[in-house]
Amino acid sequence: MAIGEICNREVAFAGRETTVNAAAKLMRHYHVGSLVIVDDYSGKRMPVGIVTDRDLVVEVEAMDLDPKVITIGDIMSGELFTVPESQGVLETMEVMRFKGVRRLPVVDSEGRLAGIITIDDLLEVLAEELTDLTRVISKEQAREMQGRK
Repeated sequence: MAIGEICNREVAFAGRETTVNAAAKLMRHYHVGSLVIVDDYSGKRMPVGIVTDRDLVVEVEAMDLDPKVITIGDIMSGELFTVPESQGVLETMEVMRFKGVRRLPVVDSEGRLAGIITIDDLLEVLAEELTDLTRVISKEQAREMQGRK
């Protein structure tokens, strides 16, 4: 299964120049814990970073910086990891594990922001798959029992 089939296509995003204060309000409005930071090139949103609610607290509040002045471009993570829409679920899980990230922007073939995938999304898919597997086992056991009668 390609990650593009299960990622969330409604991504909360902002530009680098967005203040931390405005970013926090966006996170609250969209009920999310992160924003993908994008650069806009003629309407093409290219992901360049990510900022989490934890970043806002650790990098701004804990340092007594002014959230109305500091921008998310100032605090966004330096290295952004993304995955293409065509990438498989297991490969995406490997990227998360090896890179130590809990969310990944999903990009299209041109590198534009297409969605976001989180560990929670993957756990939900895996739980559904495991549930389906247990149903197969139950059906097989029932069929075996009927064959013995």
